[in-house]
Amino acid sequence: MKRIIVSGRSGSGKTVALRALEDQGFYCVDNIPVKLIPALIEQIDEHYPGLAIGVDARNISHTVDEFDRLIQQIEDSHHHFDVIFIDANDATLLRRFSETRRRHPLTKDGLSLAEAIKSEKIRLEPITRYAELVIDTTSKSPHELCNVIVNRVLGEKSSHISLLFTSFGFKNGAPNDADFVYDARCLPNPHWDESLRPFSGKDEPVINFLDSQPDAQEFYWQLKVFLQTWIPRFEQDNRNYLTIAVGCTGGQHRSVYLTEKLAANFKPLFPNTQIRHRELDGKITPTQQ
Repeated sequence: MKRIIVSGRSGSGKTVALRALEDQGFYCVDNIPVKLIPALIEQIDEHYPGLAIGVDARNISHTVDEFDRLIQQIEDSHHHFDVIFIDANDATLLRRFSETRRRHPLTKDGLSLAEAIKSEKIRLEPITRYAELVIDTTSKSPHELCNVIVNRVLGEKSSHISLLFTSFGFKNGAPNDADFVYDARCLPNPHWDESLRPFSGKDEPVINFLDSQPDAQEFYWQLKVFLQTWIPRFEQDNRNYLTIAVGCTGGQHRSVYLTEKLAANFKPLFPNTQIRHRELDGKITPTQQ
């Protein structure tokens, strides 16, 4: 049975994630007192594909070591939990509460909404230290979050770490949920060649251009060697998820090219390797027309 603790700040999408797991047959429990979790684990029948427990500021007290004690107790009983933390930036959480007119659980303590959002981040910090996967929903819809949960959490092979290679453009900001972020803006830029500008790093003209650039090949080779060396170390340390982000200026050419090339290299070694091109999502490239 797969066991997951789903946590995150209010308004980030924790309930959506639990609902996605429930739709997949998981036994899901939310807002249970932390001290009752070990007893619950022992009571759930193995015929369920998994157990998912929602933990947030409502069931974590002001005692910062409460979650540490919980994890130690679970480990002592020879069970393992994946900890997934879902979050968004403060402005997004403030907007979501304002739009839905929901009451933040910490405003009952006499805090303003903005103060409650910041206080909750501090209160949940002990949980983030254990998180194997952090999902930033700042720019994600509920449907997109469900897809991430199903594809990354439920799609991984039990014997292999789950890898996500993502490209992005620095002009739109670096992803907050990446484990590694690499900057490819030092490489020759196809954008300045008008014949290459309409294409992306997935298209043959750009691929041929970057294949011919020694700096691009050296950059790729060094990334590949680094990841080949250290991904197995993370896997040995019981990490189930890693997100590797490669960025360039606009997220169209160099980062896409390197992401595709790295994913193709690691897919045979780690079957649950996925690709995301943040800036290309929803756009039509010349090869798709």
